[in-house]
Amino acid sequence: MAESTGTLTTTEPSPSLPPLSSMGFARWMWRQFTSMRTALILLFLLAFVSIPGSILPQRGTNPVLVEQWIADAPTWGPLLDTWGFFDVYAAPWFAAVYLLLFLSLIGCVLPRIGVHWRTMRMPPPPAPRHLGRLPEYQEFTTTQTESAVLASARDYLVSRRWRVRSSDPGEGDWIAAEKGYLRETGNLVFHLALIGVLIAVAVGGLFGWRGNVIVKEGAGFSNTLTQYDAWGGGRFSGPEDLPPFAFTLQDFRVEFDRTEAQLGSPRLFEADIELQREPGAPLVKERIEVNYPVSIAGAKVFLVGHGYAPQFTVTDSQGRVVLDDAVVFLPQDGNFTSTGVIKIPDADPQVGIQGLFLPTTALDEVRGPFSLFPEADDPSVFLSAWAGDLGMDAGKPQSIYSLETEGMEQLGLRALVPGQTWELPNGAGTVTLGNYVRWASFQIAFDPGKEAALAASVIAILGLLGSLFIRRRRVWVRVRAAEDGTTLVEVAGLARTEAGELPVEVADLAADLKGKS
Repeated sequence: MAESTGTLTTTEPSPSLPPLSSMGFARWMWRQFTSMRTALILLFLLAFVSIPGSILPQRGTNPVLVEQWIADAPTWGPLLDTWGFFDVYAAPWFAAVYLLLFLSLIGCVLPRIGVHWRTMRMPPPPAPRHLGRLPEYQEFTTTQTESAVLASARDYLVSRRWRVRSSDPGEGDWIAAEKGYLRETGNLVFHLALIGVLIAVAVGGLFGWRGNVIVKEGAGFSNTLTQYDAWGGGRFSGPEDLPPFAFTLQDFRVEFDRTEAQLGSPRLFEADIELQREPGAPLVKERIEVNYPVSIAGAKVFLVGHGYAPQFTVTDSQGRVVLDDAVVFLPQDGNFTSTGVIKIPDADPQVGIQGLFLPTTALDEVRGPFSLFPEADDPSVFLSAWAGDLGMDAGKPQSIYSLETEGMEQLGLRALVPGQTWELPNGAGTVTLGNYVRWASFQIAFDPGKEAALAASVIAILGLLGSLFIRRRRVWVRVRAAEDGTTLVEVAGLARTEAGELPVEVADLAADLKGKS
């Protein structure tokens, strides 16, 4: 209010809210954090930060491709690796969003359970004074008495599983009924199951482990940490938790489609292994196929990839055999054009060889050598030999699938088919290409939370279906004496959400009461 006295005007200060105490501010922050809006924002944020895990290769599933990606992107690769983009689901920033969503859901859902429990115990609300204003309304007269109409209405509603409440003395003659409480129940079940999924995933992440290994045909694998090409475990798991099994890859089979429509796509993709489930146990034969892993002591062995390993015999400048083994080459495309590296640190001078293996050889003036088909119909290998310091004595870790040629001298280039020998220039030795064997890539994983996550996901879907298809609605029946001695009956309904079948339900109730007049 402003008061004017001559030329002097005074203005009373407008009222202001008292400042929040620290406890009041904390309560306000908690209410904001546990609101459904915040939970939805965090859920979308979790989906957003999961995108790199779908776009970029992950160490848990394909460590070889991760190393290749980093090598091909020397600027961005190491940065993304430092920030955890190649192991998204173990990154601190992903865990932070995950935990915030978990706490927000708990704070949001638990209070709603109490509110819903109290709501379910409350009787339906009394009939409004003006039923005719409701969206679903019918009115008619009947010769039945008021008590008979109400008794018929109660029987009809109870038989259809409506919760019914009758008027108390002095409130008039009416019946109220309500249905669809399971809509909110389904909503709460969905959110509780979502919390269960988060808990199950967390259990799997904390106590589970997984690793990847490449095994050549005829070679074996024992489940120890040193045998893995890549291995990662949760905070509460370690190498001592690995079950002591071993297996030998006896045979790997793959067949490729040769028809025009599906040319080159695999029709058969399976590995036969000889498995020893624990020390001293008998050897058993198992077959691993895509989506059909072998389960061993809670862990599962998945078949995730395959390729070629050409056989090389390498001699040094003194004529000594320094390598006689099959070397794993990694496929670069769908036709299995594959790259690999041979490192001879014991040679004098040290020798490194880069190779390109082609299952079905083709040459092009623009593309150069490439493979026409993934099956080894016409195999060959193109080699580039280098001499000098391999850098393996500097203590810096190196990938076995790449060669650092900085500071090395190129000796020459040569293409070989099986059985041919290349005499390296300057008397540096010889390289002989033999046959090839296949290799298979296995992922071995232990996830103790997967069964609980599956069960919680099924429950979440059921709860979501209930919240989507069940509609909460109310109906009322009011009776009073008409001037002509008959009974005036009003039937009305109100839906808490979409009307759904409420108009039909109100019409059926009214028709039932009319039919008994």
